[in-house]
Amino acid sequence: MIETLQAGDKAPAFSLQNQNGETVNLADFAGSKVLVYFYPKALTPGCITQACSLTDVRPQLDDLGVHVLGISPDPVKKLKSFEEKKELNITLLSDEDHAVADQFGVWGEKKFMGRVFDGIHRISFLVNEEGVVEHVFNKFKTKTHHEVVLDYLNQH
Repeated sequence: MIETLQAGDKAPAFSLQNQNGETVNLADFAGSKVLVYFYPKALTPGCITQACSLTDVRPQLDDLGVHVLGISPDPVKKLKSFEEKKELNITLLSDEDHAVADQFGVWGEKKFMGRVFDGIHRISFLVNEEGVVEHVFNKFKTKTHHEVVLDYLNQH
């Protein structure tokens, strides 16, 4: 059983490389809200759906002052390919050693088609202007993730 961060927890400070090989720090977004979303693997069906949907609603997220950081264990080169092939306009971060996923509590045992393995659980965190987890999104389908996030943001 994984133990994820909860609302009210301080978000771990992290620095990861984005799809362009540039270092991105959570601290770079102090004073803004950040949607930190974890996804298992670039260029797979569910992850494509989720990333493309967030790309589509980027203008609304911008209007609400929310930055999007997608984190997976993929190498930078694969993230660049994902961005280019799917014309994404969101920041993708490489967490190859899953250290950040561990800190957020989203790395752990998974079961898929009878196989048991360790991997990323698809969970998103809304981090507020002070760097504290405001909300955890852990009950959604990839095709409605963006709607769940926008609904929450528009109500709060």
